[in-house]
Amino acid sequence: MGGVRTALYNYLYAKQKGGDFIIRIEDTDSHRFVPGAEQYIIEALQWCGIIPDEGVENGKVVETASERHPHAPYRQSQRKPL
Repeated sequence: MGGVRTALYNYLYAKQKGGDFIIRIEDTDSHRFVPGAEQYIIEALQWCGIIPDEGVENGKVVETASERHPHAPYRQSQRKPL
């Protein structure tokens, strides 16, 4: 529940300031990996009406704001080179 509360606060803050809400998945701790957890997070946020402007869904990049993906990649493990 704490994750949903944090996401809601960040979503509302981003929208209030005219910004985008971006989902980035923390997946760098392979020992704590739980199959299906990423999809669960996305579904829980959707259930709450929190729809990201950019992020991942079903393994694909989702973006509603523009044609580009300026904040990609959306999984921390893919950001190591950055």
